[in-house]
Amino acid sequence: MASHSLGLTLYQAARQKGVAFTHENAHSDHQVRVNGMKFHYLEWGNPANPTILMLHGGSQQAHSWDFVSLPLSEQFHIVALDQRGHGDSDWAADGDYSTEAHQRDIDGFVQAQGLRDFHLIGHSMGGRNSYVWASRHPGTLKSLVIVDTGPEGQARGRNRIQSFRELPDELDSLDEFASRVQEYTGRTREQVLGALKYSIRQRPDGKWSWKYDKLLRTPGQRTPQWTPEQLWEAVSRIDCPTLVMRGGDSDIFADATMRKMEQVIPQCTTVTVPKAGHLVAGDNPVDFLKAVRGLYQRVG
Repeated sequence: MASHSLGLTLYQAARQKGVAFTHENAHSDHQVRVNGMKFHYLEWGNPANPTILMLHGGSQQAHSWDFVSLPLSEQFHIVALDQRGHGDSDWAADGDYSTEAHQRDIDGFVQAQGLRDFHLIGHSMGGRNSYVWASRHPGTLKSLVIVDTGPEGQARGRNRIQSFRELPDELDSLDEFASRVQEYTGRTREQVLGALKYSIRQRPDGKWSWKYDKLLRTPGQRTPQWTPEQLWEAVSRIDCPTLVMRGGDSDIFADATMRKMEQVIPQCTTVTVPKAGHLVAGDNPVDFLKAVRGLYQRVG
C-alpha cells in the first residue's frame, strides 16, 4: 500500500479511504533468522511505545496492514511479520506450513525481538496462529485481536479463496494481476496498483508471479492443520482481553461462530465491521481502527 509509479501512495490511498493520521510515518524493513529461516518484518513508530505484533492472512504479507499501521504508529510500536512462505520471508524448504510450524516461528520471533506484555493482532491464517499462540502463553499478552477467523469456517468462502489462489499464477504483466485483484477485492485500480508491488514479483524471464510459496496455491495441495475441536479447546484457554472482529460481508467467518467464541473466551468482546468482507482492515480501515482503539482504551 505504499508508493507505486502507477498507483496511489500509501498516504493518498489512506486519505481516500478516510483514514485519519497526523504524520506521514514510514516503515523500516528488517530481517531476522529464526529456526534456520530468514524472516522479513516491517517496523513502524517508536520502539519505546507499547508494541503491537501483526500477523497477516494466507497469501498476503506484512504490507496488508499498512492502512492501519500508519495511524496506529503515532501511539504504538508496530511490528508486522511476513510469515513463512510469504512476502520476503523464506519459503519452507520442507513444505511445512502446519499450525505447529507457525507456532515455532512465533516463539522464535517473539524471543528474538524480546517482546513482553504486547498486543497481538492476527487476520485469517494469522488470526488462527495468533489465538493458538495466545492459548499456549498465558500471562504474556496485553490483548489479542482475532480478525475474521475462528475454529470453524464457511465452505463457500474457503472455496472462493482457494479458487482464486489456483488461478494461473504466471502472467505477462503487472496490469493483468491488477485486473484480477481489482475484480477480487472491488477496490479502485489506483489503490490496487499502489499495493500490488508487495504481493507480486517479476521473474528473470519477464513473467510476473505471486510472492508466496507456489506450494500453497498448487491445486490439490492441502496443509494439515488443527481440527475444529483442537481449535475450540485453544480459544477456551485464552486469558487476555480479546476482541473478535468479523467483516459484515464475510463469507468465511459466520456470525454464529463469532457469538460462540464470545461465550467461550473469558474476556471477549465482538464487533461486526460494516462494508467489509474477509479483508477487514483493507476494506474498512476506519471502523477497524475504531474497534481496535476501543479495546486498547479499555485495556489501558
